[in-house]
Amino acid sequence: MFYRVETNLWTVVKGNTVKCLLCPHECLVREGETGLCRTRTNREGVLYSVAYGNPCSVAVDPVEKKPLYHFLPGTEILSLATAGCNLHCLNCQNWPISQVSPLSLQSYDMLPRQVAEMAVSCHVPSIAFTYTEPTVFYEYMFDSAVLAREKGLKTVAVSNGYINLEPLAALIPYLDAANIDLKCFDDKLYRRLTGGRLQPVLDSLLALLGAGVWIEITHLVIPGVTDDPVQFESMCRWLAENGFEAVPLHISRFFPCYKLQDLDHTPLESITRARDIALGCGLKFVYPGNVSSDKENHTRCPGCGRVVVERDHYTLAGLHLTKGSCNYCGATVQGLW
Repeated sequence: MFYRVETNLWTVVKGNTVKCLLCPHECLVREGETGLCRTRTNREGVLYSVAYGNPCSVAVDPVEKKPLYHFLPGTEILSLATAGCNLHCLNCQNWPISQVSPLSLQSYDMLPRQVAEMAVSCHVPSIAFTYTEPTVFYEYMFDSAVLAREKGLKTVAVSNGYINLEPLAALIPYLDAANIDLKCFDDKLYRRLTGGRLQPVLDSLLALLGAGVWIEITHLVIPGVTDDPVQFESMCRWLAENGFEAVPLHISRFFPCYKLQDLDHTPLESITRARDIALGCGLKFVYPGNVSSDKENHTRCPGCGRVVVERDHYTLAGLHLTKGSCNYCGATVQGLW
């Protein structure tokens, strides 16, 4: 489906060339061409999305798999994606669907109304826009989120955070939670690893936090690339100093894939070291990801230190909270429980 993009998200710059205003790339798209995301195309001087109503992947997942540990734990979430992405990460796990056009893959016919209806029929409380980058199917995500809200469903964006602030602000009233992938804390490295820049991601994090959207952050530790402890500490200090001390940080282990298959997997000691640094910087909830041991994946009360959410991989094994308060000491444990 070719879906005409609202004019506030693009502008004509010369002749039939248009500038897309959705993300910080702000691609100049000539007639007949597409932007870097492969989802927005110029037809006769008008910008269209080819990522609307055509998800390439639809599944019901544990919400913990997003990962979201402080958002409706123990529930399932309807997850969907179209093809395409506005970053080109060298380590992308989903490159067969993220680095191609929606027109090149087999897809489902599923309009926003059907997305909300499927969530209701599956008896899940929320919908996640995930797997690829939901920014590039913005209109589809937006309309689905509006209809989901009408049916009492919650919505989640699992995103790289690479979106301009105006479209993000329009989406936020219909967004309940987000997991943002903060890939590193150096702009040159961000450009080399992803093709994007660091500051727009930080701006998105601040906008989401300021609007009260529940946020969790994922950071992948890649050996020889994003495992510098000094840079990681700078990132954690920035988070602590800018109001993210209670935002869960998921420190994930890298396994060779896509264009980084020549690298080794992340040593477990690197994950442990990063977790210790994050806690030392004042972050309250730090979880290892992609590791076989779950001993550090339980949530501990920041007041008394006792385990209040027990997990067995992606399964909720115990919940010792009442309306967000610790059953043992009464302290508040931040999240949407």
